Amino acid sequence: MLQKIAVVGAGNVGATAAQRLAEKNLARTVIMIDVVDGIPQGKGLDQWESAPIEGFDTRVIGTSGYDEAAGAELFIVTAGIARKPGMSRDDLVKTNAGIVGSVAREIKRVAPQSIIVVVSNPLDVMCHVAMKESGFPRERVIGMAGVLDTARYRSFLAEALDVSVEDIQAMVLGGHGDTMVPLISYTTVSGIPVTQLIAQDKLDAIVDRTRKGGAEIVALLKTGSAYYAPSAAAVQMVEAIALDKKRILPCSAWLTGEYGLKDVFCGVPCKLGRRGLEAILEVSLTDAERKELHASAAAVRETMVAIG
Repeated sequence: MLQKIAVVGAGNVGATAAQRLAEKNLARTVIMIDVVDGIPQGKGLDQWESAPIEGFDTRVIGTSGYDEAAGAELFIVTAGIARKPGMSRDDLVKTNAGIVGSVAREIKRVAPQSIIVVVSNPLDVMCHVAMKESGFPRERVIGMAGVLDTARYRSFLAEALDVSVEDIQAMVLGGHGDTMVPLISYTTVSGIPVTQLIAQDKLDAIVDRTRKGGAEIVALLKTGSAYYAPSAAAVQMVEAIALDKKRILPCSAWLTGEYGLKDVFCGVPCKLGRRGLEAILEVSLTDAERKELHASAAAVRETMVAIG
């Protein structure tokens, strides 16, 4: 358990993440920060009042400033505008870059030794903004993308095969967008290669649906974007860090030569523990998967260039 975790942004993703953190008792205090006065305070009070029912002692506090988050060991950054129908993640880049940059500077001010888990979109580029503006090393700035993308991929496969989601082992790498790379060569059902259980055309359709998973939900909601699965994914990463679990999860990390990629945030297999990013695992990829991973990283770089 940590002493204090802060969630920046009290919208759907942030507020749901704060509730999940509290219910899992991952910190003694969860601070929820939002610039709209009254929203974090009201939601924080509402969540704290659920504690006797849900059986957690984590104190949830809402605030419009950062001073109450001083000394927090970990921040989940969800701040930014959400996607609207027809809007790509990259459409969000300039507005959210300004927001995330400001957040990162505040985090550096009040908690210079903390770990940042970025959720704001476009995810990989916002990780770069957070790292640049905070000055933190790559071990302490990690993006939530692959956990969410992999969850979508696993859920679609479980549905298609009529099996438990728990029996689907899979991993999605690359940037958090239409160029993401579900690793079919590492996808199994209780150890059985998925290619032995499902036709290639159906598998290709599932991969395509995974890549468009966020857009599918945006189109259905019409006035918002996904938040149940994204918040669950972020909290799974936080749990691995807070409890020093050494979990291997696909996360967006700053690459310095791994997979032949350098100076870019991209989803890769990461070991998460109390120090944050503790290692990047380099696994063998097929030629096609490696080509797709490099193409995905190139797409992230294009967006990085767009904001300078």
